[in-house]
Amino acid sequence: MKILTLVRQVPDAEARVKVSGDRVDLEGTTLVIDGMDEYGVEEALRLREGNANVEEIVALAVGPKKVEDALRTALAMGVDRAIHIETDERFDAVSLSKIVAQVAQSEGTDLILLGGQEADWDSQALGAASAERLGWPQLTWTNELNADGETLTGRHDVDDGNEGFKVALPAVITAQQGLNEPRYPTLPNIMKAKKKELRKDDLGGFGVQPAVKYVGAEIQTRARLNKMIDGKDPQAAAEQLLDLLRNEAKVLA
Repeated sequence: MKILTLVRQVPDAEARVKVSGDRVDLEGTTLVIDGMDEYGVEEALRLREGNANVEEIVALAVGPKKVEDALRTALAMGVDRAIHIETDERFDAVSLSKIVAQVAQSEGTDLILLGGQEADWDSQALGAASAERLGWPQLTWTNELNADGETLTGRHDVDDGNEGFKVALPAVITAQQGLNEPRYPTLPNIMKAKKKELRKDDLGGFGVQPAVKYVGAEIQTRARLNKMIDGKDPQAAAEQLLDLLRNEAKVLA
C-alpha cells in the first residue's frame, strides 16, 4: 500500500493575524500543519506501525516556499518523502483536487489521507472532489481506521450518529479529531528529516489554474457599545439590561 497524505499550512490557533491591503498578512505569524491534516499524517504512520503492508508514505503540499516547514514537520513525524508544488496562487478545493488526483495517479497511490475540513478555507470539499476525479470511494469524518490487506474497515460520523464501514482500496479517507493523537517529532527525527527527499514539482506541469479568484480580505470587527447601567435601583437596572440585550445586542428574543 502506498499512502499519500495532504498537508496544509495555516496560522497557529493562538496567533493573531492582520489584513494588509487586500489579503491576510502572515508575515511574522506562527504557521503550523493544519490540525485536521495532522490527524491524516498520524493515521498513515499508525497504519504502518500496525503491521499494515504500507510500502511508502508521501506528503504533498501545494503552496508558497514557507510550506516547506510544514512538510519538514511531516517528515520528522515519520513520513518517507515529500512533494512540494511551489506557488503563490491560492487554489480553491475543486481546482486543488485536480492536482491531488494527478499526483496520486503518478505516484501509484492506494490511499489518500487528508483533513476533513481545512482551517484556512473552512471547506470540506477537497476529499470529495479528489475521490470523484479518481473514481474512488471516500469515507469522511473517520474516527477509527484499520487495514487488512486491500481492505479498510472503521467507523465514521454521519448525520444520524456513527456507522461502521468496509471498503476496498484504492480509497480517499478524511480525518478528524478523535481519530488519533498526533505525535510530536523527536529531535533525532527532526535531524533525520533534513536528509529525506523533498521534491519540488512545477505547477505548470499540471495544467491547473484556480477556478475561484480571491479579490480581497477583511477581518470582521464589532465596536463595543460601552453602555453603563446605573445600579442604584436594582429593578430599573435589570430592566435596562434586558432592554439592551433584547433591542441593541439582539441576543435575546
